[in-house]
Amino acid sequence: MFRTGLDYMGLVVAYTRANIRAQMEYPGAFLSQVIAMIINDGAWVMFWVFFFSRFRVLHGWGLPDVISLWSVTAAGFGIANAIMGNSLQLAPLIIQGELDVWLSHPRAVLPHMLLGRSVPSAWGDAVFGYAAYVFFVRPDLARMVLFIILTFGTALVFVGLGILAGSLSFFIGNASSLADEWRNAVVMFSTYPPALFQGAVKWLLFSVIPAGFVSYMPVEALRSLSLMYASGALLGALGILAVSAAVFHCGLRRYESGNLISFNG
Repeated sequence: MFRTGLDYMGLVVAYTRANIRAQMEYPGAFLSQVIAMIINDGAWVMFWVFFFSRFRVLHGWGLPDVISLWSVTAAGFGIANAIMGNSLQLAPLIIQGELDVWLSHPRAVLPHMLLGRSVPSAWGDAVFGYAAYVFFVRPDLARMVLFIILTFGTALVFVGLGILAGSLSFFIGNASSLADEWRNAVVMFSTYPPALFQGAVKWLLFSVIPAGFVSYMPVEALRSLSLMYASGALLGALGILAVSAAVFHCGLRRYESGNLISFNG
């Protein structure tokens, strides 16, 4: 099992290196997308900076807490889609019968398919998330290490959500719009303080819309250096990923080939 894990880590590194090399064939286009995303994220953060310059506390949350919320979400989303960008494209790949090329690989189809594409703008999200956390929060070493770990946990949630949402196309037809709306809802709820939501909405944020595992539990872990919250966030991420993988492989039995002949180099 340990050897298999190392093999798959090597696969991640190899695909990431190849994707970066491909993107750097057009460095101007790549950097413009990265910078545009950093500016976009920065505009939202400046809104909160201005808000807290007027109102110091929001239901017990201050500016460092909200910045942590945005940083975890942005960095996790960025890592997920910079490394496993095809999680955003799973629904159209299924509908158009374009999984054929990935089915030809000797290893499990899901890792190869997820790693086969990188979203350039996602690197901007990842850079912004880390930079904002360091600049605004100024964490100590323990919190910085925990932040890095938790951003990868958040990335697993986004990958799992992408697989789960995209896999709906196996069962209900074209689920591209539904998948996009589902992801957008998770991102939106993940960037607002959980104190704003009450009652049944909070239950939804740990189930149908798993924003609780994306940012709420990670931020609580960072606020109090709580291993309990950190463990809950990581276990939740692994649970979502496991369920999504099971749904994907169940749906794969229903997949209809597009009879495409293509090469993935």
